[in-house]
Amino acid sequence: MKRIAILGSTGSIGGQALDICRRHPDRYRVVALTARGSREKLFDQVREFRPEMAGLTEGIDPAEIPEDLRFCTFMSGREALKAAAAEVAADQVLVSIVGIAGLESVLNALAAGRQVLLANKEALVTGGHLVTELAAKMGKPLLPVDSEHSAIFQCLQQAANNRAERILLTASGGPFRTWDRERIEKATPAEALKHPNWNMGAKITIDSASMFNKGLEIMEARWLFDMPEEKIEVVVHPESIVHSGVVFRDGAVLAQLGVPDMRVPIGYAMAYPERIETGVAAPDLFSLGKLTFEKPDEEKFPALRLARAALRAGGAACTVFNGANEAAVAAFLREEIPFGGIARLVEGAMERLDGMRADGLEDILEADRQARKYVMEMK
Repeated sequence: MKRIAILGSTGSIGGQALDICRRHPDRYRVVALTARGSREKLFDQVREFRPEMAGLTEGIDPAEIPEDLRFCTFMSGREALKAAAAEVAADQVLVSIVGIAGLESVLNALAAGRQVLLANKEALVTGGHLVTELAAKMGKPLLPVDSEHSAIFQCLQQAANNRAERILLTASGGPFRTWDRERIEKATPAEALKHPNWNMGAKITIDSASMFNKGLEIMEARWLFDMPEEKIEVVVHPESIVHSGVVFRDGAVLAQLGVPDMRVPIGYAMAYPERIETGVAAPDLFSLGKLTFEKPDEEKFPALRLARAALRAGGAACTVFNGANEAAVAAFLREEIPFGGIARLVEGAMERLDGMRADGLEDILEADRQARKYVMEMK
């Protein structure tokens, strides 16, 4: 039986991971759960799975803990994340929290010898060199949970001696795929939050609409698979059935197909190298009829160009890209800037903060602070 800690248990990924645990009580024991502020949902999860510890990063007064949950140790703030990642005895740590807070959690989990199931892009976007070096040192390769990176990882398991030449990173295109540039510029939060295929949190949904999510995934793929950015090709695939693929030296292309349901990649990471039942049905190719593929329009979606520029720049450029985007998305959701302002603020931050270092965690956190400060001053 594997002991699993889930950071971000009340979110979409965390909830679906718990569904896998529910389906396989003989395989998984939940030992730690953390959430940001959804206390009632967390309380219900603690009642069902009875972990050793639980935490709310927004904080909790001990007096607020229901009597029937006093068997569990409750913690607050960053200490809750640290305890769940590295102090509670666990075999696996699923990091599904959003934002740069995931970087420290991943580093803590790896340093403690845990197997990291990675559903946090920012850990590799901002500190890819630190994370991959530590993972190699500890002999604990990262297991990707993002559907695209899981698909690539699954395809690479079949490589044998066939060298991977190129990665095909699929993108749904989001709700604005067919809109013109002028209309996208004026899109409202309500319009941007209507993803055609996936049910996700607000930040990730907005990133999908702007394709900043795909820019972050290019960065993530670069570190996960040691592939230069020029060999990572984004392919717009509105049906979201082909989750990504790999082009091999002999001309073969392997791709992973599935319905848009995150339980498949979550279950693959949790059971790797085995495959287990997830409750997800295979796609019905006959009812689909056709699958379509398009080149992305980088004029309408400048995030892709900016992501590649950040990777080429090195240093803390990817951290600046990420931090400025997080701050700009928050400003857009507050209706303080137009949708098109997200990319302009990110590009401005990258120009202003060019050359910042990323030699260690403090450098990365400082670059993140400066990027957010720039957006707040310029929005």
